[in-house]
Amino acid sequence: MKIQFKNIIAVMAATLVLASCSKDDNAITGTGKIDVEFDNVFGSSDLILNTQANVTSQGETLHISDVKYIISNIELTKEDGTVFVYPKSQSYFIVSEANTATHVLELENIPAGNYTKIKFGIGVDEAQYNLGETVQGDFFAAAQAENMAWTWSAGYKHLLFEGDFTSSTVTTATPFMVHTGKSGANYNYTSVTLDFPDKALIRTNITPDVHLFADVSKIIDGTNKIKLTDNNMGGMGAMIMSGDNLPLITANLSQMFSVNHVHND
Repeated sequence: MKIQFKNIIAVMAATLVLASCSKDDNAITGTGKIDVEFDNVFGSSDLILNTQANVTSQGETLHISDVKYIISNIELTKEDGTVFVYPKSQSYFIVSEANTATHVLELENIPAGNYTKIKFGIGVDEAQYNLGETVQGDFFAAAQAENMAWTWSAGYKHLLFEGDFTSSTVTTATPFMVHTGKSGANYNYTSVTLDFPDKALIRTNITPDVHLFADVSKIIDGTNKIKLTDNNMGGMGAMIMSGDNLPLITANLSQMFSVNHVHND
């Protein structure tokens, strides 16, 4: 009996050790990385610059030559509701359709965990802008080099959307330019919060890839319908850079993004 009792104690001890080891193995500690990929589309089609004919619900046909936007102020939410705010000084990026190197934002030093949503801004927030040009560091110069800023007093372009269009009344290809940013009393900055369809498992040895679609048709063809034809200025084309349309377009931008899938590799 004593031998059997000793054997039982030994088995119980081994089980506790294994359980403890298993718990330690599953502990989520340290920091990791996440890649956030922006994939521009027009409706259900992958976006192709210059050659692709894109038809809006307003009956206008667009050939898009350039799309750029500033992504900022990234926040990631864990499954327990805690929020990790990416360092503000590192949280400004220019995504350019013409430059594939800008399509993936590589975010580092993020606490390991299971993340369920992302929030980000479109443009440079007014509080950051109001800190002055010196505080912007190299980002304002980078924005100017990418044609994503005017003079400092005029500020940043939060989004740039350009190309040419035709319609039933504008039969010759006519340029269009849509630039959002500060206009009068409206700063036209907005933010987007997106749920992940699957958890992003950030670990020291796992870097999730969150694949976002950015539907650029929503810029002028979202809830608010903006006709380029109505903004055609003759020889200058359709230019939307100020006025009542900018807040409407800014509201459309909140509908532009969606999460297609999450890879945990």
